[in-house]
Amino acid sequence: METLLEKLQTLLSYNPQSPLIFSSGLFLYLFVGFLLLYWALRKTTYARILYVVAFSLYFYYKSSGFYFVLLLVAATYDYLIGYSLYFTKGARARKLLVAMSVVMNLGMLGYFKYTNFFIGLTNDLFGAGFLDFQHIFLPVGISFFVFQSMSYTIDIYRGQLRPLNSWLDYLFYLSFFPQLVAGPIVRASHFIPQIRRRPLVTRKMLGSALFLILTGLFKKAVISDYIALNFVDRIFDEPLLYSGFECLMGLYGYALQIYCDFSGYSDMAIGLALMMGFHFPKNFDAPYRSATITEFWRRWHISLSSWLRDYLYISLGGNRKGKGRTYLNLLLTMLLGGLWHGAALRFVVWGALHGVALALHKMWLAVVPGAKIFGKDMNPVMRLLGIVFTFHLVCLGWLVFRADSMQSAGLMLHQIFSAFNSELIPQVVAGYSGAFLLIAIGYLLHAVPDRGDHWLRGVITRAPMGLQVGMLVCMIWLVMQIKSSDIQPFIYFQF
Repeated sequence: METLLEKLQTLLSYNPQSPLIFSSGLFLYLFVGFLLLYWALRKTTYARILYVVAFSLYFYYKSSGFYFVLLLVAATYDYLIGYSLYFTKGARARKLLVAMSVVMNLGMLGYFKYTNFFIGLTNDLFGAGFLDFQHIFLPVGISFFVFQSMSYTIDIYRGQLRPLNSWLDYLFYLSFFPQLVAGPIVRASHFIPQIRRRPLVTRKMLGSALFLILTGLFKKAVISDYIALNFVDRIFDEPLLYSGFECLMGLYGYALQIYCDFSGYSDMAIGLALMMGFHFPKNFDAPYRSATITEFWRRWHISLSSWLRDYLYISLGGNRKGKGRTYLNLLLTMLLGGLWHGAALRFVVWGALHGVALALHKMWLAVVPGAKIFGKDMNPVMRLLGIVFTFHLVCLGWLVFRADSMQSAGLMLHQIFSAFNSELIPQVVAGYSGAFLLIAIGYLLHAVPDRGDHWLRGVITRAPMGLQVGMLVCMIWLVMQIKSSDIQPFIYFQF
């Protein structure tokens, strides 16, 4: 039997095989304990801020080990640069300061994210062993807090934000654990005013938070994890062992998996923050109901797409320098967005696909009178056709995004178009009945109109407290029945 000392050691030590994630039982226990003391400290601003920062650093340590030091470095560096920017008047000096912030952040991101790739590429060009290969660990969520930190200094440079007077407040903003490791990417202008405000959680806010946590757990721990382990991963690992129908269903399954995984995390992050009195913007808005690729990017990973628009696309010139430059800027933005996800050809191809699609849609809007960006005013039949086309275009992108290599993506396409084997459909559906049922449930729930989502949120929000607790217990029980023995990290932890 494990002793108390051994349990304490497990609680305080980092285990790379078992990172702390929202859907784990350990986190739920820790969060309940954290929340009790948090509310006890709600009237003492400094103690509350210090307590949240300490828990956030502990949470990040349990996710990435001693790499939490990087978070402290980024917080210190950009806090000092932001403060200096505000009181520096010379244009050249201000540009130098903001450039220092960008170079520092991108340099840190580049070292941890792309060093292995460049070493491997160099060895491929000049022979194995030309450079010593280093297996550099990628700290969880580094892409998210680097982007968040850069936006702070850039906003100060643009005159859109005043710097914080307290380093502890800035560390609070950068390390806040609900959104630390996988977003959403929260803007300083939205979050900072909430830091020193006394927390207030109404009955309605508590109900909304519970709704988000329940839906997030269901998406991530029930739908995403189950279809990944029991169907999707098998198809992508060995596509030639499966028929074209299975490969196509595997692709549809992955499109649902990555949506449920990431939007489920965002739902839980927003819900946990709401329980603490903090409001985060929505990060997903039923993206597979989009009728155009532009509409898709207004609905998918909203915090990242708006960040790329405001800090990259607009900085490149946006649509202010002519049509040709606009199309090029769209392509460059999405190429860099692809590279943000990882250093591999498939991510570049994924970014290029979306960049070209966005540019072509922009051209279409320019030459076709009455064409709509979102398609909400389309004829219902045309909108339905637009949704089907956009969904399959996005799925083509997910194919190269998920496949181990471009060759593997090509093999899946070959199976889909050359070895569909429709006569095997009944057998395949029967063999993977559980996975197919959850895929069907996932897409049906995704297709429910917004008013259905609002209705269910209202039902849970207005339910008696005892019933709400019962719902949470039932959801945890369902997760425990379905989950595998191994913890399944969130997909976007690797980015």
